[in-house]
Amino acid sequence: MSGAELTCQELVELVTAYLEGALAPSERLRFEHHLAGCAGCTAYLAQMRQTIALLGTLSAHDIDPEAEQALLVHFRNWNRQ
Repeated sequence: MSGAELTCQELVELVTAYLEGALAPSERLRFEHHLAGCAGCTAYLAQMRQTIALLGTLSAHDIDPEAEQALLVHFRNWNRQ
């Protein structure tokens, strides 16, 4: 990515890396700069943090196989809608 401002879509794509501390310093700054001016993305990040806190350390063995497949289908098709 270049030094241009981050879009909301780009932020969504980077949120996991941000939460894991895996973004390069320049990307982290772009991410946080976008958050400073975007209430929607700030709320999204808060929702992601809350989801992680509520789920804790859920393992693959804790998920019903049918539920896992339904989630995978949903996530694969979410941007096609």
